[in-house]
Amino acid sequence: MKKLTLLTLFLGFTLAALAADTNTAAWLTRPLSLADALNTALLQNATILKAQNDLEASHGIVVQTRAVALPQVKASGQYADEELTLVQNFPGAEVPHQSWNAGIQIVQAIYEGGKLRAAIQAADATKQQAVAQYQTTVADTLLAVRLAYYDTLLAAQQITVHEASVVLLQKELEDQQHRLDAGTVPKFNVLRAEVAVANERPNLIRAKNDYRIAKNNLANLLGYNLPREVWENIPLNLTDALEAAPYAVNLPDAIQQALTRRTELVALRKQVELNQLNIVNAKSGYKPTVSLFAGYNWMNNEFSTELDNNLNGWNAGAQMSWNIFDGLLTHGKVIQANAQFTHSQTDLADQSRQIELAVRTAYSDFLEAKEVLDSQTKVQEEADEALREAKARADAGTGTQLDVLDAETSLTQARTTQIQALHDYTAARAKVERAIGADLAPAK
Repeated sequence: MKKLTLLTLFLGFTLAALAADTNTAAWLTRPLSLADALNTALLQNATILKAQNDLEASHGIVVQTRAVALPQVKASGQYADEELTLVQNFPGAEVPHQSWNAGIQIVQAIYEGGKLRAAIQAADATKQQAVAQYQTTVADTLLAVRLAYYDTLLAAQQITVHEASVVLLQKELEDQQHRLDAGTVPKFNVLRAEVAVANERPNLIRAKNDYRIAKNNLANLLGYNLPREVWENIPLNLTDALEAAPYAVNLPDAIQQALTRRTELVALRKQVELNQLNIVNAKSGYKPTVSLFAGYNWMNNEFSTELDNNLNGWNAGAQMSWNIFDGLLTHGKVIQANAQFTHSQTDLADQSRQIELAVRTAYSDFLEAKEVLDSQTKVQEEADEALREAKARADAGTGTQLDVLDAETSLTQARTTQIQALHDYTAARAKVERAIGADLAPAK
């Protein structure tokens, strides 16, 4: 978590100025690895940028929270000129009608019923909560970028599969046309081959559309402004590939890791702490407040008409106030603070259960994806062999054209299922890593 904090904050605040340079059309042609995509998202993604603004705003809240425990320095001054008819004086005496005063004073609260210490603790808790919330946003966004990257790779592979299928079916059509021309097959075979090609072309068209949409979605997550001259096809050059890297998950350890590391729980724990401190603040209304003050003052001599005839000097002291009865205002605040504290405890417990459920669900989905991927290891090889045998039987006159078309369809299905299983495995792994609170930021 510390690694994620340092990396994201460093990239977010120190390198944010680079975003303007990277947000150009140059990204259209440069190779884009998954790590590059994640780094770009950290610099340009709108959700992360807004989260950075929220983090900066929370710093202001921290400063405000600490203010109650720090000394207050105030400067004041006044000048007045009154009409003589408003000035009382002894008959025959010279009447001063101008006055001025100025002063500076330092006031330090030394006791407010526990509010001062609570303010310092609340400032620290607020800071940690804000960082945790920022980390949550970053982790969610990086997961979205990963999945969008994988979706784009999947869509590209689907195009390849369906193009290969169209080529196979087109070759079958041409073969049947040649056989028809030679008088060895009926017209029906050609018609059936034409239908097979026509049925496969919409799948290729849909695959190309999925690819366009996937690239648009990825570009949007990366915070790119698409050039207006780019119409349907964004020429993204993704360099990574879908890979089934081994990944071991121990469910009890994963749940424990999630409950310890998930930043959502860190933020909620800090909210519980803040609400507990709010109880202290509320109860401080029952107790007196004590503060010390010291200052220096200047003023004109009110018995002299000369403004430069002034008095000046130090003053210091202490003051105490105590609301003996405030109309049950403090009592109402305590009731509210206690209810909010209990609510936050319940929220934390509920979120812990939800996160454990998310880990179990992600783990189950990962097992399913792994099992499906393992089951498809030899299916494509078998489908290739089945197609070769179907063609051999058809050439030898012991098989039918329908057998060949079925074998070609099965091969396309096997290839589609294979790349889908590979995609689902990588996506499921990324979701497991997010569920357990693993660091999704790219390695540097």
